[in-house]
Amino acid sequence: MLCVFRGSAGPKSLIRTAWRPARSAFAQKGKESMPRHSFVQQTKLRDLHGRIDYISSPKRQEHLYGVYSTAEPEFWRLLSRQNQYDFMRSGSSGSCIEARELIISLPESFQNFDRELLLRLFTEKFRQTYDVQCIAALHHNKAMTNYHVHLIFSERKLLEKKEVKLASRNMFYDERGKHVRTRKEILDAAGNIRPGCRIVPKGEPCEMSYFAGKEAIFKRKMFLADVKTMYTDLINSLTEDEKDRLQVFDKAGPYLPTKKIGKHNPREKEIRADNEARQEWNRTVDEALVRGMPEEEVVSRKRELLIVPVGEAIRKEGFHAECFRAVVLAAVNTLLNQVRGAVAKKEEIPKVDFRKFNEMVAVRKKLYRINGSIERIERQILKKQEKLKSLHGLRSVFQMKLQKSLMNEIADLLEEHRQQQDLLDSTVTRAGYWSVASFLKAYEKAKQAVREYSEYRKQKSKVKDIYGDARRESVLKKLAEYEQEGKKDNRGRNRDVLKKTDLGR
Repeated sequence: MLCVFRGSAGPKSLIRTAWRPARSAFAQKGKESMPRHSFVQQTKLRDLHGRIDYISSPKRQEHLYGVYSTAEPEFWRLLSRQNQYDFMRSGSSGSCIEARELIISLPESFQNFDRELLLRLFTEKFRQTYDVQCIAALHHNKAMTNYHVHLIFSERKLLEKKEVKLASRNMFYDERGKHVRTRKEILDAAGNIRPGCRIVPKGEPCEMSYFAGKEAIFKRKMFLADVKTMYTDLINSLTEDEKDRLQVFDKAGPYLPTKKIGKHNPREKEIRADNEARQEWNRTVDEALVRGMPEEEVVSRKRELLIVPVGEAIRKEGFHAECFRAVVLAAVNTLLNQVRGAVAKKEEIPKVDFRKFNEMVAVRKKLYRINGSIERIERQILKKQEKLKSLHGLRSVFQMKLQKSLMNEIADLLEEHRQQQDLLDSTVTRAGYWSVASFLKAYEKAKQAVREYSEYRKQKSKVKDIYGDARRESVLKKLAEYEQEGKKDNRGRNRDVLKKTDLGR
């Protein structure tokens, strides 16, 4: 078995052995590549041979950079045959699952790494973690905008010694390979053995097992989440640019994930509308957090207004996209009404010469200013809605023109309101944080540490403090830790989660 990394050197130093100037087609146009979020998708394979050929064939892949297998080709042939044989013997309905596949999206900057070693690293990482054999291929899509790994893995381990079972009597097998009790069951009307049926004489091998049973871990609900976390951590350990760092979506957080629309997806229109409803909720969450609503309360509202109603609706009538969007938009309106009743309180901010904390303060002040604009727009919308309501039922030409004008003005204000909400998120992401929630969490911790330090300095101002420098260094270290928590927190919002979520599907 090939061992990829030896010695004390880390993986980053090993795989950055060759500089590849290649860039995606998007980047070649002089534009900055869109940041990628964590994406690991799992599929069940019913045709293992066909899938391996598809991911590893240069004729079928326009941009194939390498193939790496931890086992010989004979292993995959035996695995497919064993799974099909066991499936037929079981008499189960449906189709046989021969193996599973992961699709792992990589940052475009990873093109700078040696491709062969990069592929080996990702493959060996899985093999060493789960102790099963894998075969993987490194690809680009046709548009050169999606750099990714296809990783196929076995759910079964190869036995050290194959198990052979000898027939204790003559054994009869039908066309499907299933054991039947008597000879009559494999004969046709003329008394001849039907084509495909067979007889294993007494004392001859009737069954051979090359593999142990399927590992239960791959069927567990948390398997994919664990794999995503594992590969997200690996990618983040290799990235040098902050914008390439990834995150794993936290279902227990306040936000809703959106789903990427794949190429030629027949449900594109439905998914787009679904995503817009989710984004509307996320924007409202940002507004609520900036105005001072605790994150725990927002999470509680999410459960009360979204998780429970959607779950009940699915249990009663199944999933309906229109019903889901209606529930989300109703939850948005409810949360907005609660938010509008709260006034953002400006707290006293300690004045210290800590650069990291002052940078956080500057971001927080920007959020306050944006929130002030949002409140102003909301007041204008309410006034115009009241005026429009007063004109309801009136039929004069002038009044109808006024109604139309007010409706247009309200629509413009709603669009401006949405843009200001988006500005909340873009303000913190430009500062390097995953989301408004992760920034505010880091900011509150930093503010508490600075406040305690300020109080400490006031008490020690009249006496000689021999521990002052050490205390200051301790606070600086905490501030750096809090900042990194907010910038690298894997529990932030992922706006491009490509898997099923805790809501809807």
